[in-house]
Amino acid sequence: MAKPETKKIFFENLSGAGKAIAVLTSGGDAQGMNAAVRAVVRMGLYVGAKVYFIHEGYQGMVDGGENIEEASWESVSSMLQVGGTVIGSARCKEFRSHEGRLKAALNLVKQGITNLCVIGGDGSLTGANLFREEWSGLLTELVEQGSIEADSVQKYSALHIVGMVGSIDNDFCGTDMTIGTDSALHRIIEVVDAIMTTAQSHQRTFVLEVMGRHCGYLALVSALACGADWVLIPEMPPEDGWEDKMCSKLSANRAGMKRLNIIIVAEGAIDRSNKPITTDYIKDLVVKCLGFDTRVTILGHVQRGGTPSAFDRILASRMGVEAVLALLETTANTPACVVSLCGNQSVRLPLMECVQMTQEVQRAMDGKRFEEAVKLRGRSFENNLRTYKLLAHRKPESELPVSNFNVAVLNVGAPAAGMNAAVRSAVRVGISEGHKMFAVSDGFEGFSKGQIREIKWADVGGWTGQGGSLLGTKRTLPAKHVDKIAEQMREHNINALLIVGGFEAFLSLLELLTARGKYDEFCVPMVMVPSTVSNNVPGSDLSIGADTALNAITATCDRIKQSASGTKRRVFIIETMGGYCGYLASVGGLAAGADAAYIYEEPFDIRDLQANVEHLTEKMKTSIQRGLVLRNENCNENYTTDFIYQLYSEEGRGVFDSRKNVLGHMQQGGAPSPFDRNFGTKISAKAMQWVTKKLVETFRHGRVFANTEDSCCLLGMRRRALVFQPVVQLKDETDFVHRIPKEQWWLKLRPLMKILAKYKTSYDVSDSGQLEHVVRNRPKESDASVAM
Repeated sequence: MAKPETKKIFFENLSGAGKAIAVLTSGGDAQGMNAAVRAVVRMGLYVGAKVYFIHEGYQGMVDGGENIEEASWESVSSMLQVGGTVIGSARCKEFRSHEGRLKAALNLVKQGITNLCVIGGDGSLTGANLFREEWSGLLTELVEQGSIEADSVQKYSALHIVGMVGSIDNDFCGTDMTIGTDSALHRIIEVVDAIMTTAQSHQRTFVLEVMGRHCGYLALVSALACGADWVLIPEMPPEDGWEDKMCSKLSANRAGMKRLNIIIVAEGAIDRSNKPITTDYIKDLVVKCLGFDTRVTILGHVQRGGTPSAFDRILASRMGVEAVLALLETTANTPACVVSLCGNQSVRLPLMECVQMTQEVQRAMDGKRFEEAVKLRGRSFENNLRTYKLLAHRKPESELPVSNFNVAVLNVGAPAAGMNAAVRSAVRVGISEGHKMFAVSDGFEGFSKGQIREIKWADVGGWTGQGGSLLGTKRTLPAKHVDKIAEQMREHNINALLIVGGFEAFLSLLELLTARGKYDEFCVPMVMVPSTVSNNVPGSDLSIGADTALNAITATCDRIKQSASGTKRRVFIIETMGGYCGYLASVGGLAAGADAAYIYEEPFDIRDLQANVEHLTEKMKTSIQRGLVLRNENCNENYTTDFIYQLYSEEGRGVFDSRKNVLGHMQQGGAPSPFDRNFGTKISAKAMQWVTKKLVETFRHGRVFANTEDSCCLLGMRRRALVFQPVVQLKDETDFVHRIPKEQWWLKLRPLMKILAKYKTSYDVSDSGQLEHVVRNRPKESDASVAM
């Protein structure tokens, strides 16, 4: 199929000249709002438009005056890493009245503003749409009052609205992830991880209340991420008699030598009669029925605070740029839209379609149609709930299917945060489907030595929050020990393999596929789940572990930049990992606000380096105090980190000084991020379900025999979907010398980093969001959302 023609927007011919864009934040604040504001301002200025801040949300629009302030490039410097919203947010009763909207219209016309970018929740966006619908009538009224000239009605005839959803609750239908949700999950998981250590010491039960008055997303995903014993959410209240079931589960877990219990409650949790379920009620219940030492922790506004995660910065930056593009392309007949994320792709959706579906969820809950409410939340939410139930609640032995299949799980390659969550998920799903699960220690090297043991449900308890690889992992490929591995496969009667790993795991599957010609033992279903900080596995846009590494890079860059606060101008040269893959340097650069990122995939020479130094020197003279340059470790064998550091030091002499940092293995360490825990959990569960299906399909005459290409697959995330791809078909997509895919989606994000760093560059909008309609049921696989 022919590729669609690439449509590019160039600095010279993409024009917002004569347009005025205003950006405001409204309703509750959310981490990442500042990144969105920064992106709107800089992209707006980049295309030649005038850009205005509206301080204090709709209240500032109604009050006017100094609340509407023209923005400059420098006015959004150093705000990327700041939580909340620096332009302020306020609830505004006056804007709900016709008189208030009339005042707001007058204040916008005075500044010539007819393009609004609204960052807020469904209430804020609904208000913006009403304002847009009334606009022409408001202008006519202002003319009649003598407040504006008659020709203003024609000159400012249409008000264009684009929304971005900023809400930690992730309660807006139509988008996989709202700005602030990932950061809120970071706050929750930090607290849960800390609480687990004290709970274990004293054998306590902790009841945690998280935000979510009308939406249980935070509670559900944090429960999935920490392996909570019980979760209560408003969309799916527990069945009558849940108290006894919960107490039985807690008691059984203690009997199984578990020293703590975690119960997570959304603040809007209800029972089947729509009666609130409070944390105090649960505490009293546990104490009364079980006598366990129980404590309550209410997280409250901690969840809204703190610095935004790497994911939220990237999401907000992408959405901010997309919002400006949407405003430039809008016409008088274009409906107000919201820029959104579906899988790994930007989309534009009619604002009111999203709002109406969001309101339908509440109506379904009010009407006690809870199954419908879960479905309306979307496939991602539905999949989270299904996966949690599968992994948290073990069926009695009598209810388990009997498959008589043995499945081995192993890690291959370098360790990555989230590997353990993937193994836990595979083991528990496998047991739920009736298989006997085996754990292989130390990859294929351990396999050849017989380091194989049966692994039970309880053995993987508490694994989700552990970094590294608890099974042990090695880079050794199987071809070196293929005879011994085949012998171990035969001895333990292994009927399927699930491999969690990076590029070595991909190479391993190719070698095992080749070995099928000689060894029948490898004629079994084999599947790989990508897990590497480098994110260099072909066939998948994302790998488990990459998000944790990005957060480590982003947090370190924040601290490094802050170290120069109050000193003279300084540029930091930071080396990141990734082998030949520039994902960490490029996307980390976008999240940290880098001025440049040098990678292997985008060749550069001394002239490019010189141009970057000159560009940074000019910026240092006029505005910024600190510069940040990232370099992928293998981007160029001659232009090393030392060389670039010395070049910047020499050429910037008298304007700025330079420092260098090699981040090293701290990018591989630490506890996995909420994203990696959940991505690992869900993708591995799907892989194990595929294994079960293939085992049934290939079981003939008393044995498993699978020798087709589609029985040896990689499960990867492609744009909007999780896709099983035969590894042999991925060979043509792979650069084996440099261990990277030949085409990489994230290269299209690099111009964003350059635009936001004030470079003149071309920007490819072939993947830019097109206006779509909200659908109740997306294609079957699209619950693969990047966004958990």
